[in-house]
Amino acid sequence: MSAYYLVSVSNKRNLDLCLKYAMAGFTSSINGLWTFLEIERDDYISFLYGARVFNLYRVVRKVAYKNANNLPPWPSVTFKMSGKTYYFPFRLYLKEERILNEPMVRPEFAYVAENLLLRGGYRKTHFQGDTVTFYNISSMGTPSNRKNEQLKIVEEEFVPEIVFKRENASPPEKFYFRELILQSLIKRCLLSNRGGILNAILEYFKIKEPYYMFEVLGEKALPEGYVDIFIKNKHPKAFSEELVVEVKTGKIGKTDIEQLQSYIKELGSECKGGILVGKAFPKNVIEFHPENIQLIRYEFSNIDLNSSYTYEELFNILKLELII
Repeated sequence: MSAYYLVSVSNKRNLDLCLKYAMAGFTSSINGLWTFLEIERDDYISFLYGARVFNLYRVVRKVAYKNANNLPPWPSVTFKMSGKTYYFPFRLYLKEERILNEPMVRPEFAYVAENLLLRGGYRKTHFQGDTVTFYNISSMGTPSNRKNEQLKIVEEEFVPEIVFKRENASPPEKFYFRELILQSLIKRCLLSNRGGILNAILEYFKIKEPYYMFEVLGEKALPEGYVDIFIKNKHPKAFSEELVVEVKTGKIGKTDIEQLQSYIKELGSECKGGILVGKAFPKNVIEFHPENIQLIRYEFSNIDLNSSYTYEELFNILKLELII
């Protein structure tokens, strides 16, 4: 099933350009790449600005452009704190499905609004809505039959790659491997139930409903932090069954277990447990981890740390091992 995201826009000028051309753009930063990798073709998005939600679009094409610092429609942006300037190489071409302009202060947006408020604003490129949010927005506003202006861009395209040595990185074409990238890969594995991984997790926690009755969502904010991946019933009946996932690129330690335990406690009785994903697990962590936490080791098969890989190549060689 298609996912639904609210894409935050930094200013009114950029919003107007997004609406005019039915196009979303993401910066040459790691967060821009992360958003570009997360949102798939045939997913749905709306734009978020000024605590309002604008239109509903289907993603019809994803493109990364070279030499995007001079490409229309958005000007480059410089952040005062870091002094770094970013432009918009990562683009989503969209088809407008519904026309709407709705305030976030509606119960239909409660799932996303909670994330937004707990983060203290828009300090994030995108927010994933759950199934209920998507169903609700699909009936808001009016169907669209208008054609947006087409922006013709003649520039060489590229596929972004990931490297495992910092000296080999040269954004936006080559990014150093970061937790956000691994997080996206793990989420995709869980979504597809690759190798029966989600089935195995549900079985570990003695959850009887089949995997396709659950949705795998991106970051969920909590008062004391946020979890990387949130798993819950698509259509809860009387109560919800929830799981939280923390993803680490390196070795898992006791502090990671303590952190995940605090999230489980914070979510309450409907949270059945948590999953820790990491590259290595010391013996004491394996032997003494709590029963309500499942450990999963990840690795990339036959990887050459001196080479670069596309997101799809990494996904194809990613292996997950449940540690019982």
